[in-house]
Amino acid sequence: MKKIVYVILVVATVLASCGTKKAVTSDGKKLEKTTSDTVTAQQQQKLQFVQKVSDQALYQKNIVSKLSFNLKNGEKSISVPGSLHMRKDDVIRIQLMVPIIGTEVGRLEFTKDYVLIIDRLHKEYIKADYGKVDFLHANGINFYSLQALFWNQLFLPGKQRVGETQLEQYDVDLTAKGNLQPVILRQDKMTFTWDADKVSALIHEAVISYAAGTPKASSLHWSYADFRAFGSKQYPHQHTIHFKSNAVKQKKDITVTFSLSGVSADSKWEPRTTVSEKYKAVKAEDVLKKLMK
Repeated sequence: MKKIVYVILVVATVLASCGTKKAVTSDGKKLEKTTSDTVTAQQQQKLQFVQKVSDQALYQKNIVSKLSFNLKNGEKSISVPGSLHMRKDDVIRIQLMVPIIGTEVGRLEFTKDYVLIIDRLHKEYIKADYGKVDFLHANGINFYSLQALFWNQLFLPGKQRVGETQLEQYDVDLTAKGNLQPVILRQDKMTFTWDADKVSALIHEAVISYAAGTPKASSLHWSYADFRAFGSKQYPHQHTIHFKSNAVKQKKDITVTFSLSGVSADSKWEPRTTVSEKYKAVKAEDVLKKLMK
């Protein structure tokens, strides 16, 4: 990254030295200063801000936490305690419990290769790759993009991580008013926007829009709040996810909120769940409907 910034600075200096020279026309009028140096300065400013946002990524390999989980689907709502286990580039696991009793009622496990949803009450489960889960597939979400959302980071669809040489793919709205500065990425029908604090560069909201303004439009708003120190970085202890889609068989408007407590970097836990032979494989919609009841 330092090399890229150095090259940009050199180019900016050369362009500036050329652009600030004034010429005289045949009638004696001076030409206006070229805008090339201004454009380059804006590009440099954008790249520096994207780099600053990227630099807020956590160093930890694991995140483990208790959580308070609430899901609203239309008029229905459920609130349960649970836990969150995440291992970088490996797994994201959410376990939901029966209040007071503490018995596990459901489990959502996202790995690099598949999604696993377990309904403990009815002894049913779904295990499928990301392309077969409508609300993930419709929004172009795979494990790594989902991981970035949980970890409060930038991502590039289909890529495991964002390299320093790829930061130039993002745009920044330098004209935005207020405390947040949008970082924007556009790919085909998808638009990804991360609203980051202009000073701290912490991401306060990520918005994924698919086919906006069409009958197949979908959107995912992931908001972050209650940032607290986690190692040398800051991590949000409250996540609010609002998903709305016309792209699936039945229109969905779902809001999930979870608050974290007791966040640690504990690594002493198994990254994979083994499903009992007593459990029956079913469709995702069937599991979600029964869990809602």
